[in-house]
Amino acid sequence: MLWLTALSITSSLSTNLPQEAPKIPHLDKIAHYTYFLGGAMIFNTWLLLKHGRQSPAYVRYLIPIILFGIFGVIDEYRQTFTPGRSGNDPGDWLADILGAFTGILLANLFHPLLLKFSSPKSTPTIN
Repeated sequence: MLWLTALSITSSLSTNLPQEAPKIPHLDKIAHYTYFLGGAMIFNTWLLLKHGRQSPAYVRYLIPIILFGIFGVIDEYRQTFTPGRSGNDPGDWLADILGAFTGILLANLFHPLLLKFSSPKSTPTIN
């Protein structure tokens, strides 16, 4: 919910930057990719900790990618009403999807490592 709130706030901010700011090519695509990577990784880590890797692949991959794809579409639509922003950009939406997909893959890849470090250490009992 915090991630969605931050997305909503940043989507409604105007991008009227001073003219002397350096222009970095495709910075908006990098920002979209990175933000959605982080959000999907957090969401998928939570999903994996809650349901585990025994859950079907569609729960671990398909549902999150659809969910973050919808978030991306809504974000792009909202930006059409924000001064200084260009909404409905297919490139931004593609960056959202690719970032989310990467986050989902990373969460699934690092899940065993996360479990290793988050599991309580067993202490020997004395009988």
